Amino acid sequence: MIRKIIHIDMDAFYASVEERDNPELKGKPVAVGGSPTGRGVLATANYVARKYGLRSAMSSAQALRLCPKVIFIRPRFEVYKEASNQIREIFEEYTDLIQPLSLDEAYLDVTESKTNNPSATLIAKEIKQKIFDRTQLTASAGVSFNKFLAKVASDFQKPNGLTVITPESATGFLMKLPIGKFHGVGRVTKQKMNLLGIDTGADLIKWKEEDLTRHFGKAGSYYYHIVRGEDDREVTPEHTRKSVGAERTFSTDYKEWEILLTELKTIAEKVSERMQKISVKGKTITVKVRYDDFDTITRSHTTPEYYNESDFIYEQALQLMDHTQAGERKVRLLGIALSNLDNEMDFIAPQQLKLPFPA
Repeated sequence: MIRKIIHIDMDAFYASVEERDNPELKGKPVAVGGSPTGRGVLATANYVARKYGLRSAMSSAQALRLCPKVIFIRPRFEVYKEASNQIREIFEEYTDLIQPLSLDEAYLDVTESKTNNPSATLIAKEIKQKIFDRTQLTASAGVSFNKFLAKVASDFQKPNGLTVITPESATGFLMKLPIGKFHGVGRVTKQKMNLLGIDTGADLIKWKEEDLTRHFGKAGSYYYHIVRGEDDREVTPEHTRKSVGAERTFSTDYKEWEILLTELKTIAEKVSERMQKISVKGKTITVKVRYDDFDTITRSHTTPEYYNESDFIYEQALQLMDHTQAGERKVRLLGIALSNLDNEMDFIAPQQLKLPFPA
């Protein structure tokens, strides 16, 4: 049976909620995030602001330089979550096979929908309309026979778009698609592919799997299959928990070793608390360090035994810190994650100990 997959992606979700609740913002560049006078970063920007080059994860100071008239708004996560819950209720009217990726996007498998509607395209149209009617927000939808193509399709005609990729049209669509539009091909990978003469799907499909693997590692196999429209992943309402972690962005860059170790111990205690709360242990520890110039590195180590004790987590993290330049270079962020877990519970991503939008 050919699956019918829909990927729903809200349009500039946080910024759109702010525009909805304050109509005076419409038509003006809006960025949701921290203050440009501090160490704030953007969570998102509306489409007016994006014309100036503003994007998520950009520092607020840089955003202000690119667009001096941008309006900064502090995030209101409780409001965004409320809107997300309304949208989730709409999804549940059609299927129980819902895989949320974040507050503003999700996969739906409507192969056998609750409404008995055989057309995934019509279901996507109905969902988009209901979202607008109930929240006054717009969404873009991608409809296809697998998750990869549905994801690519939802991004193809943003905002408020609807793109359908059928089995018959998939090859032609992918051959013309710029390589940077392939989900999973980031900025650095795109640059590397361009240097190899890979600019579109038509260029990528000429490459053998072993050659792509040689250049891109395990991801090369992924690229080999997706350009052929091959993706067997199911829409899974529950994820296997892969890691438990915590990280902290500092309001001031630290170079002092003693301060960094104090922060590292606090993070280790938080990771331990989270692991013990859900009764899991891990064998692989990863330390994440982001320096003041945003250069980010990770160091990992695997032990023979599972553990979740804070002292042991700290000791292992401390050993990994010796293999970084922390103490020599100023540090902006520290994080610890335990993976290779001894359970099969839901996935939980590393979380900030503080909101990443300091004043």
